[in-house]
Amino acid sequence: MSQEIRARLDHPIVDADAHWLEPVPVFLEFLRDEGGPGAVETFRAFYEGVDRRWYRATREERQAARIKRRAWWSDPWSARDRATAMLPRLMHERLPELGIDFAIVFPTLGLSCIHYPDADLRRAACRALNRMTAELFAPYRDRLEPVASIPVLTPEEAIDELQFATEQLDYKAILFWGSVMRDPLEGNGRPYVDVHGLDSRYDYDPFWQACVDRKVAVNDHSGAWTWPDRQSPTNFVFNHVGHFAEALHASCRGIVLGGVAQRFPTLPFSFLEGGAGWAAALLLNLQEHWEKRNPEAMRRYLSPADIDMAEFRALWERYADGALKDALDEEYGPMSPASPFVSAQELTDRETEDLDDFAASGLHTKQDIRDLFAQRFFFGAEADDKLTWMAWRSELGVSLRPMFSSDIGHYDVLDMAEVVGEAWELVERGLITEDQFREFTFSNVVDLHSRLNPGFFDGTVVADAARTSR
Repeated sequence: MSQEIRARLDHPIVDADAHWLEPVPVFLEFLRDEGGPGAVETFRAFYEGVDRRWYRATREERQAARIKRRAWWSDPWSARDRATAMLPRLMHERLPELGIDFAIVFPTLGLSCIHYPDADLRRAACRALNRMTAELFAPYRDRLEPVASIPVLTPEEAIDELQFATEQLDYKAILFWGSVMRDPLEGNGRPYVDVHGLDSRYDYDPFWQACVDRKVAVNDHSGAWTWPDRQSPTNFVFNHVGHFAEALHASCRGIVLGGVAQRFPTLPFSFLEGGAGWAAALLLNLQEHWEKRNPEAMRRYLSPADIDMAEFRALWERYADGALKDALDEEYGPMSPASPFVSAQELTDRETEDLDDFAASGLHTKQDIRDLFAQRFFFGAEADDKLTWMAWRSELGVSLRPMFSSDIGHYDVLDMAEVVGEAWELVERGLITEDQFREFTFSNVVDLHSRLNPGFFDGTVVADAARTSR
């Protein structure tokens, strides 16, 4: 079916987010070369501890320690699809059978190694993985573009690996994690989610600039599976469902409100595997917050000291009855439930800093927000995501940029040969037009990767079509 659909189209299909399953024995050899035998032993101990802890514990121990239920049976069941996900030569051969002309291939192991807590292991694992991937995919880059794994816990390590991957290994695409679960700061007993765009422990501006300099888009493939609300000891689905969207929502709003997009006006951002539904909701929510909480609106409608106390007291005296009749406090007046023992004047006077939540964003109108989402952000959506149509809803005021992201290689693709057919169902059901399907499966991903690097697709089977699309 996918081949038949592809045959009727007048444009290629470019997969923005395929995945491969790294062969661990081969990876361990590269890790040994990079970090020595100690790195291999640390890697084995880390995974054996994480993977087996749940199974060694009793149900009561899991509940008491909140040992989360991790993914299980999460790889393709078909021998042919499993081999396709592990062997670049077979994936290259099968791509036309899948109805896909060209695929950006993200790691699987790399989704974890970029934030291993052990810094030495994290750096060695990312370097080894990138060297292995570059070597194994080198003969097949006319159809398969591998993605480098960039460690993220500090901007320095991110820049170091970005430069190595692009300069020494010829990578043109990177995987970046837009949020990090940090250990508690001094005096704060709680781990917290640190997004790199706003209030981060580190200044990531040098990394954003390095992406511009190295001509690579920021491909954010964040997940929230380590977050406190995803720690069920019994239910993987509870821990997993929506976690990409949750993490990407946080990362994106940090990039917007932290002004990253405005400080680096040529840098495109993609947010992968979470779909477009959360992006549509975030766009609308930011617009509504701007309408009500921009500085002018705050001063005009919400300044506590501006309340007409004479009118308020008159209304209270007229309408208060029962227990309400004598409840108006003389000192605090109309108490705020949020700050009940602070007068209206003090509520106003104490706000002397950070009064404008949109100040750093560089956004001055609702149209600015719409333009940012429409022009600079791209959103990866899997083939079976039926909310992709929301990207073109007229209520948004603009069209978003969803990208076909097959996720082949992972458990949620039951048959690789059906993913294009699943995506085409959006057209068959009348949810999107054929022109929008073209944007979804071709022109948006070309735009993302060609913004900073017009030659991204040179030498590939889609080079001519990509050049025409631009």
